Amino acid sequence: MDTFSRILPLLPLRGMVIFPGMVMNLDIARARSLNAVNAAMRHGKKILIVSQIKSETEEPELANLYRVGVVAEIRQMLKLPGGAVRILVEGLFRASADRVSEDAEGGWAASFTELSARTLPEEGLELETLRRMVISEFEKWVLLGKKISPEVLLSFKDNPDAGVVADTIAGYLDVNLKTKQLLLETVSVKSRLEKLYEILHKEMTISELEKDIAQKVHQNIEQNQKEYYLREQIKVISQELGDAEDVHAEAEEYREKIKALPLPDEVLKGLNKEVDRLFKMPPMMAESAVIRNYLDTVLDLPWGKYDKNGFDINKAARILDKHHYGLKKVKERILEHLAVQKLAKTNKAPILCLVGPPGVGKTSMAVSIAEAINRKFTRVSLGGVRDEAEIRGHRRTYIGAMPGRIIHGMQKVGCLNPLFLLDEVDKMASDFRGDPASALLEALDPEQNHAFSDHFIEYPFDLSSVFWIVTANTSDTIPPALLDRLEVIELSSYTEDEKLNIARLHLLPKEMEANGLTRETLSITSGAIRKIIRDYTREAGVRRLERQIAKLCRKVAYRIVTAKETDAKVTVKNLTDYLGPCIYLESDMRAREEVGIVTGLAWTSVGGELLKVEVLAAEGKGGMTLTGQLGDVMKESARAGYTYIRSRYKELGLKEDFYDKTDIHIHLPEGAIPKDGPSAGITMVTAMVSALTGRVVKADLAMTGEITLSGKVLPVGGIKEKMLAAHRYGVKTVLLPERNMQDLAELPQKVREDIHFVPVTHMDEVLKLALKP
Repeated sequence: MDTFSRILPLLPLRGMVIFPGMVMNLDIARARSLNAVNAAMRHGKKILIVSQIKSETEEPELANLYRVGVVAEIRQMLKLPGGAVRILVEGLFRASADRVSEDAEGGWAASFTELSARTLPEEGLELETLRRMVISEFEKWVLLGKKISPEVLLSFKDNPDAGVVADTIAGYLDVNLKTKQLLLETVSVKSRLEKLYEILHKEMTISELEKDIAQKVHQNIEQNQKEYYLREQIKVISQELGDAEDVHAEAEEYREKIKALPLPDEVLKGLNKEVDRLFKMPPMMAESAVIRNYLDTVLDLPWGKYDKNGFDINKAARILDKHHYGLKKVKERILEHLAVQKLAKTNKAPILCLVGPPGVGKTSMAVSIAEAINRKFTRVSLGGVRDEAEIRGHRRTYIGAMPGRIIHGMQKVGCLNPLFLLDEVDKMASDFRGDPASALLEALDPEQNHAFSDHFIEYPFDLSSVFWIVTANTSDTIPPALLDRLEVIELSSYTEDEKLNIARLHLLPKEMEANGLTRETLSITSGAIRKIIRDYTREAGVRRLERQIAKLCRKVAYRIVTAKETDAKVTVKNLTDYLGPCIYLESDMRAREEVGIVTGLAWTSVGGELLKVEVLAAEGKGGMTLTGQLGDVMKESARAGYTYIRSRYKELGLKEDFYDKTDIHIHLPEGAIPKDGPSAGITMVTAMVSALTGRVVKADLAMTGEITLSGKVLPVGGIKEKMLAAHRYGVKTVLLPERNMQDLAELPQKVREDIHFVPVTHMDEVLKLALKP
């Protein structure tokens, strides 16, 4: 190998390799490269060109340069706008950069060693063979459609110098920089031709594959163009017929939506079948609208979509306490559920049934629970629902068919794990259209609701991750099969103290904000709030209390706007100025010592209530009259009690034939309200004995209990609600069955302190305690 040393300016190139014999235009813009070009123009127009290892580097270091390059001659130089230049260079020979240094102008200069190969005489025949093989392979490669003119071959095909042929072909190849640099660094002509043949053979294989793929793509494109042309023809025909709707494009849109959803195989197959029907169906057919409605509904469901609902149990407890005062039992149950979820890592949610009178916060509690556990909330009201299709949906064969309320709720909420509230479940009814309560069984059964079947959807839908909450005013009217699937949590009536705190913490701030009032413009004392509770509302919940507070705020706002006052301080003394006369007077709430009038305790759908039983005994023929909308059970209790009185006439001081000469009239006021149940049994007997004997009933006393013919007092239900009602009305003593004493543990401490509870087992005890001698 002949070598000689020189020093030339060094020019780094990005993304290309120049071979000896190549003539190429180069645009130079980097400052270091411009300095190298200027230096070369001053010293013989020779320059050493090497390639960068990493083409993306803007300002390369010496470590980022290949050491083998080409010495080239600058034939022309043209200045471009912006300070850049364009040079025409011709590669002369290979060279290796030995030592690189920076010159005075900021460019690079390098000493180099020329790299030239010697060919031995015995290699001549072998080189000629390789030369012809490489030219032949390159000619095939060009004919495969490369953007190289076949006339290029004429410029070097007959050149006997195998090295020149190899470098010329290498310059035309569309291979990566690393491969071209490898060819440049291969000094031996034989090795260079072998590598070049190997590269050409590989490129030929790739080119043939590209050609085959291109032909297949071209055929597919032709088929697609043919289908497109036919579809356009159908579209034009449809437009001419007055139907401009493109059913086929719509079908393709449906297919894309189906493909994008994580649908079960059964659903996927069925929906694609429906799309095929729509595709083949004439647009004017009525059934196409049915199919569209069906597809839109099914595809709008949250298939496979779960909302992230991470929660912090302490934060959840704070949210529940913030939004609701009291309701300790409900909050404890929710927090227990969250604790179980945290430990068990399960999505299986319970089905809670919040049972309580109106206004105690059942629905708002469900909203607070959703916020506490970070779940989306959706609600369906079932009050008055009597059609099974409201729950399960209609069959698609009916005109106007639609999915049931549960599927509609899931569609609206957009995820598979929301908190779903079924409100007023006790107010559903059944008739010839089916039993909606029975339709709920599948949705609320943890063993079945992973595959809930809606008649409209027709495919199983997973409801197992839904957190169900059901509300009802009473559990008595919920069908037993449905009630068996629910975990009932009782929400009892509020005490006066609880209502006071709810008013101060929640209702008053809410209404003041709604009516544009502030603490500076309105202040209300605790005594005034208590008076509103006692004299203006009689309820288990706080709805009437909220309405009275809203009325008070409106009155204050009106007075401020009309400049009658700048602020208002509401007290017990001036409360009537804002709310008017008291609705419920103190005398109505407290019983007086009277003959034949006894206060009973009853449970209603709106909570516990006091029940006044009035009995009048008059001369007659032994008849019994019952008025006041009494039910069958209550009438039977009255007759059983009267029989007990007849059996005890001697002990009670009555004449033996009193029942033949005395008429009994039992009346319960508020006759427009139906009343039924055995709880007033001892109350009616006490009132009848008082009327027959003329003995006075003690004041501030109430009672509840069922009576038998022998005079035994049996336990009754709704004790907590009844005792809260007694406390609300200021009753001081309550007689109740002995077996109901255990139910008093659920009462608030203040109620147990304010009321004297007397257990009784027999009617004789009741009469002794209730009647004065």
